[in-house]
Amino acid sequence: MNNELNFYNKIKNWDFSKIKYIEESLTNWDLYTILNKEATKNSYILDLGTGAGEKLLKNFPEVKKIVGTDFSPEMIKTAQFNLEKSKRKNIEFRVMDNLNMNIENDCFDIVVARHTCINAKQIYKCLKKGGILLVRGVDKLDCFELKKMYGKGQAYNDIKPISQIDYENILDAGFKNVELVPIHIREYYKTKNDLIALLLKAPILQDFSEINENENLNEKLDFSIIDNYIKNHETDKGILLIRRYYGIVAYK
Repeated sequence: MNNELNFYNKIKNWDFSKIKYIEESLTNWDLYTILNKEATKNSYILDLGTGAGEKLLKNFPEVKKIVGTDFSPEMIKTAQFNLEKSKRKNIEFRVMDNLNMNIENDCFDIVVARHTCINAKQIYKCLKKGGILLVRGVDKLDCFELKKMYGKGQAYNDIKPISQIDYENILDAGFKNVELVPIHIREYYKTKNDLIALLLKAPILQDFSEINENENLNEKLDFSIIDNYIKNHETDKGILLIRRYYGIVAYK
């Protein structure tokens, strides 16, 4: 946990706007479309793993109240800065551990969890009756060919995919009408530097349990492997990276 916190504190933001790539979604499932359809002007929304708030500020609807949380104090500092620039109202950012949630019971209409760990039972308690949980996560097979070349990476050694774990935990917590959708996306990066920028910013090749406390995470990126990967995945559209996510919709 300390290694993971250090990683996100160092990144400080989750803004990928300077990385040049195009995206092709092969799955008709979009978290923000569902969120904006389900939310009303009176909704109270909790966003878990908000990072520096870029996605929240850009994609979340205008509602009664939004609380964005992240376990990285540096991320939340950046989120506060981004909030001031946005001029948006009725939004609060706070530091919180998703697995030890400091949230009142029965107070939110919608809980959103994007690319983050969750405690389904605690989420269930903080939702109002009829409330909705929306999850978008990174699954085991995300960028899997690249992970195999490095022999490590996010969820690389997982025996059971995190999508299945989340799905089962959400059912066990008491949620109803739980839907799990695999999300398939192709990303094409314009240059080698754009791909490297992604890998240095996102934890695709990180397996935090294997990293020593004083180790520089970025030093583990072997650029000769990147060159071999690019050689086999360069296309007319750019350098192909196959992404595997999952979406979950569940009701209390």
